[in-house]
Amino acid sequence: MANNHVKSVSMTDTELGRIVVEKNLATSEEVEECLAEQKQLAADNRQPALSDLLVEKGIVTKRQIDRIIKSMEELRPAQQIPGYQILEKLGSGAMATVFKAKQLSLDRLVAIKVLPKRFSENPEYVERFYREGKAAAKLNHPNIVQAIDVGEANGYHYFVMEYVEGHTLYDELIAGKVFSESEALDIAIQITRALVHAHENGLIHRDVKPKNIMITKDGVAKLADMGLARMAADEQTAQAEAGKAYGTPYYISPEQIRGEVDIDFRADIYSLGATLYHMVTGRVPFDGPTPVAVMNKHLKEPLTPPDHINPSLSVGLGEVVETMMAKRREDRYASTTDLLMDLESIARGEPPLQVHKTLDARMLSALTKEEPTAKPAEEVSASKTSSNEIIIYILLALLGISIIVNILQALT
Repeated sequence: MANNHVKSVSMTDTELGRIVVEKNLATSEEVEECLAEQKQLAADNRQPALSDLLVEKGIVTKRQIDRIIKSMEELRPAQQIPGYQILEKLGSGAMATVFKAKQLSLDRLVAIKVLPKRFSENPEYVERFYREGKAAAKLNHPNIVQAIDVGEANGYHYFVMEYVEGHTLYDELIAGKVFSESEALDIAIQITRALVHAHENGLIHRDVKPKNIMITKDGVAKLADMGLARMAADEQTAQAEAGKAYGTPYYISPEQIRGEVDIDFRADIYSLGATLYHMVTGRVPFDGPTPVAVMNKHLKEPLTPPDHINPSLSVGLGEVVETMMAKRREDRYASTTDLLMDLESIARGEPPLQVHKTLDARMLSALTKEEPTAKPAEEVSASKTSSNEIIIYILLALLGISIIVNILQALT
């Protein structure tokens, strides 16, 4: 038993020594010196922890050691995954913790999302976790974070994906950045290309938002987190989720709020529109004291056009965002490809032709709905007479103008 304890301590100390050196808190020589002293003391049946020796010699402080040990404990779940060397914790959310790691077989950096053990006993959470991995695996696009592996080890469920060195769009927005039109269009175009690819493969993301958009150091935007994604044709999942509002309040579409069953690509267009709105105005489209209040505004409150908030924006961009965020999904773009065409047109300084087609179709639909389905014969006759009278008046007016013009030309 004693030997096993010593081995466990030794492994922990080796790990601690590596981290101390990586964080430039000590040199490798100083750590080696402490480890050598530790072995010498072990021969006298005394084996202090490496952390104690480092503090005792004044190489690191107790507070620094406490922080490192705490971070090591946070890494512990991911360290159970074979084939990967865990390097650091990248972040955590309500559903999972993400770690930076090295895939030993290919000597490359990856990100590993690990489901906490408290969720591992819940079949719904586990199923959703694996659904994310399988959904991401169906996609292969430069603007989508690539899936690598999914599995379970030592009771921990994990999802391995491409490591993106950079930051999220949310990081810039929360710091107060308001994007110029050209900057925002560049990101929106890249994410729209990702959505075109996803939608063509039958997948709806359902949670497009700044936190799920990664920006690399080279300015490449990548859509991440397929946790809410599902196949458009997956009727079983759709029925199971009926009546539930899946999404993020600031960016969620009205139909998602209502928990409609037949959610389609237009929900992603709405959420991307809300994200684009946030980028160019510096504020979310709708705000409120509670998530319920915000979602109620998505359902009922008219949208303030982004170019009314930021006058430097082009009218074209304002039209596109308003169409993306139309309350009725029938009034949004007919396809993600149409949206992409308009965003690229605005980026070139050209008008968004597709949005004008959408607006024309909307007006035609409204006019069609206003006309009664059937009229009495007397009304039809009166309508025709009235129309004929209007035409006669117009022709007489044109004739009068023509006569006046001819008289003026004769006088000159």
